[in-house]
Amino acid sequence: MSTIAWLSVAVFLCAYTLIATEKVHRVAAALGGAGIMLLVHATDAGAAFYSASSGIDWNVIFLLLGMMVIVGVLRRTGVFEYLAIWAAKRARGRPYRLMVLLVVITAGASALLDNVTTVLLVAPMTLLVCRRLELPVAPYLIAEAMASNIGGAATLIGDPPNIIIASRSGLTFNDFLVHMAPMVVVLMAVFVVLCRVLFRHAFRYDAGRAAQIMALDEREAIADRRLLWQSLAVLAVVLAAFVLHPVLHYEPSVVAILGAGILVAVTSVTTEEAIADVEWPTLVFFAGLFVMVGALVNTGVMGQIAEAATDATEGRLELATMGLLWVSGVLSAIVDNIPYVAAMSPIVSELVAANGGTGPAQVLWWALAFGADLGGNATAVGAAANVVVLGIAARNGTPISFWQFTRYGLIVTPITIALCVPYLWFRYL
Repeated sequence: MSTIAWLSVAVFLCAYTLIATEKVHRVAAALGGAGIMLLVHATDAGAAFYSASSGIDWNVIFLLLGMMVIVGVLRRTGVFEYLAIWAAKRARGRPYRLMVLLVVITAGASALLDNVTTVLLVAPMTLLVCRRLELPVAPYLIAEAMASNIGGAATLIGDPPNIIIASRSGLTFNDFLVHMAPMVVVLMAVFVVLCRVLFRHAFRYDAGRAAQIMALDEREAIADRRLLWQSLAVLAVVLAAFVLHPVLHYEPSVVAILGAGILVAVTSVTTEEAIADVEWPTLVFFAGLFVMVGALVNTGVMGQIAEAATDATEGRLELATMGLLWVSGVLSAIVDNIPYVAAMSPIVSELVAANGGTGPAQVLWWALAFGADLGGNATAVGAAANVVVLGIAARNGTPISFWQFTRYGLIVTPITIALCVPYLWFRYL
């Protein structure tokens, strides 16, 4: 590698260490790292701000911004309090039942929407219900972030890496549904069991609190019915447009911004009120992270890592599949899985072509998808949904540290990826 490539690796590792140890606020570490990358010419303004492969992913930024505005308006209606009481009553105040209910809802919604949008909708409800039952919030938010990454793997639109893979490979929505969804159902069943073990200290049942919850009428929580119906109508159109992306060809970011704009225009909510709940530190953190990872792509570091892994397979499809699955899991844990898949997909395309282009060779795409989607659960910065959840938690006075998230992710990720090994082997190889 060149001197500038080594320098970019050093800058990234320093910034990542600061984020992981929390010696410096993660936003300051990400922005500082991005600034140094620009200073040493590991990247430049053109690559950082305009490049689709090595720059800030504005689709992710504006998708988050639009959905944060919509969620902020919805919060003013009292609908999250309503849903919190409803969920707690359905679980009869039992903490583990509540977690199962929330993670299953999160996984299912992530498959139909995308994991970032889902956690933006589910997290406020979770904060409220945990406070009602005096439960620790962090385990529930961590479990939901992981469930969103697992559930999002099931469909083309569920996880941003899948969209990148579909664009490069030509795979359709139905292809993902047929090849990814069956295994995702199995993974979710295993994850529900893991939750019982990993978060067992959080399941403190309070009969008095449960009785109070059961006596509540969730309908009384609605503060503004007119605003609620207006917000739900706009949200329904936005979600429909997400699902119909293969037909309408509108990017989710465009849909989210249009929805947010329409909602502010047709309701009595002011612009100041609409943007008050936007997680600006989270958006800035993403921008800095994208610039840093983009510099690794720009200097060829990511490409060389991917090529080294490819060369190690020696042209054997079985070895390439397993290597790709595990390498993707490891690298997606260290860097965000979106830029990783953007850098890796051209190499996978060449591997698929070298192995016949169709039929069994398509397993390489599924290995990449499973590795990247599930590897994102390993650390707090491995996937967009994780970062969003940490931002929401911090904003609401219940911060989740890097290692608090990661210590659970380092257990869940190897188990879920290991379960994919026999699935890929026996179904395709």
